Amino acid sequence: MAEPEKPAEQKPVKKAAAKPDLATIVGLVVAMGGIIGGLLLDGGKITDISQFTAAMIVLGGTAGAVMVSTPLKVLKGGVGRLVSVFLDSTPRLDELIEEVIGYATKARKNGLVSLEQQAMEIQDPFLRKALTLAVDGTDLQEIRRMLELEIGLEEQHAEAEAKVFECAGGYAPTVGIIGAVMGLIQVMKNLANIDEVGHGIATAFVATVYGVATANLFFLPAAAKIKARAHAETQRKELILEGVSGIVEGMNPKLIRAKLEAYSGGHPPNQKTKKGKDAKPAEGAEAAASAPA
Repeated sequence: MAEPEKPAEQKPVKKAAAKPDLATIVGLVVAMGGIIGGLLLDGGKITDISQFTAAMIVLGGTAGAVMVSTPLKVLKGGVGRLVSVFLDSTPRLDELIEEVIGYATKARKNGLVSLEQQAMEIQDPFLRKALTLAVDGTDLQEIRRMLELEIGLEEQHAEAEAKVFECAGGYAPTVGIIGAVMGLIQVMKNLANIDEVGHGIATAFVATVYGVATANLFFLPAAAKIKARAHAETQRKELILEGVSGIVEGMNPKLIRAKLEAYSGGHPPNQKTKKGKDAKPAEGAEAAASAPA
C-alpha cells in the first residue's frame, strides 16, 4: 500500500524582482507627447523650447536650493528612493498571506518552537524579525511595541525623503522665473534691433517653461509616487504584524486568513497553480487548520 503524500515543507517567499513601473513611464511619455504635440500643432518647433542655458539655470538652481534646505542624509535617501519611482518591487500580498498562514498552521499543530529553523531562513527582514521574536517567547505586547516603532520610524523617513522632491517642485518654477528675468536683461541690451528683441523675449521665457514643467511633470508626481510606495510598505508590515500576533495568540489559521485578507482588498488569495498536484499541500494545510487545537 502506497504511503500517503506528505505536505510540502513551507518555503519562504522570495523577494519580488523589481519591474518597470509602466504608470510612471507611460505617464511621462503622455505628458511630454501632449506638450510637444500641442507645440507642433500650433506651428512651433522643438528648437523653440530646446535651450541648454535655460535647462542649466533651472536644474542647477533647483538642485542648489534643495541642497541648502535639506540635510545631507535625507537628501541621499531621497535620491536613493528615486529608483522606486521607475521600478516597482512591491511584493504580492496574496503570496505573503499564504506564507504567514503556512507558519500559523505549523505553529498551531507543532508549537511555535517548530518555526525556529524556518524563521532564520526567511528573506524578508521584517517578517524574520517578527517571527524570531515570537519563537524566542517575547511578550506579545513587547513585540507590538518594537515593530510598531520600526514601522512608524520608517514611515517618517519616507515622508522626509519624499519632501526632497516636493521642495524641488516648489523651487523649480521660481528659479524658472529667475532665468526668464536674466534672459530679459540680455534682451534689453539689444533694444535697437526689434527682430532680436522678439527672438530674445521668446527665448527668455523658455526657462519659465522648464521650471513649471519639471515641477509639475516630474518633481511633484515623483514625491507622490514615493509616498504611495511608502504607504504600501507600511500596509505590508502591518499585515505581517497582525499575522504574527495571531500566531502568538494561537488563533485558528482560518481566522488569521480572514483578518489578513482585508489588506489585499478583502479578496481571497488565488490558490490555483500551474500544476494540479501543487494544490494538494494547500488542501492538507486547510485540513490541519480546521483540526481542533
